[in-house]
Amino acid sequence: MGIIPAESAFKGNTLMVLSFCLFDGRFFVSHQQFLEVKPNMPNAKVLSEKKAIVAALEEQLKGAASGVLVDYKGITVAEDTALRAELRQNDVQYSVVKNTLVRFALNDAGLKELDEVLSGTTSLATSAGDPIAPMRVVNKHAKKLGESKFNIKGGFMDGKVLSLEEILALAELPAKDVLQAQALGMMLAPITSLAIVLKAIAEQGGEPAAKEEAAPAEETPAAE
Repeated sequence: MGIIPAESAFKGNTLMVLSFCLFDGRFFVSHQQFLEVKPNMPNAKVLSEKKAIVAALEEQLKGAASGVLVDYKGITVAEDTALRAELRQNDVQYSVVKNTLVRFALNDAGLKELDEVLSGTTSLATSAGDPIAPMRVVNKHAKKLGESKFNIKGGFMDGKVLSLEEILALAELPAKDVLQAQALGMMLAPITSLAIVLKAIAEQGGEPAAKEEAAPAEETPAAE
């Protein structure tokens, strides 16, 4: 009689281990054992950290006036440094994100339509102030670096998902403060023009009137 090494087989999450023995030219099972195999699940600490990241991303998305998702696969360290510096100058929050985590955040923020662009490398740029800033700055660097290295994948404004055409059109607009100054100038232009006209009328019509009022006083004879 000899002992044959054990063999194993999976059945669901259970591992079955069999040991055989050889007796009289035939094999017999000498031992049978079932072992539970637990899937490789992340521990509680990892799950907690991921939930915190998703919650932070959701808060960032809900508090943003606008944002864009970017494919940065070909950008160099120097180019990334320059990009981040300009984004900071424009008060744009920028970070590299994992597709699986940002997907949960997008869904919770009501931006589920952006799920379809979550492949490959992804970074997120958002602004709570100037809604044009993320699109303008990112698009500027996309033009400079080339689409194969750096490009906009999708975006949103005021809680609404935008098409790529809409994003690129908005990216060509000037900064928010410039737009406000232009709008104020257009509003003040008619008022300024009216003030100039009224002043001209007053200067032209008021001076002769004053002379006419003074003339009778000169013709009045002096009292005796």
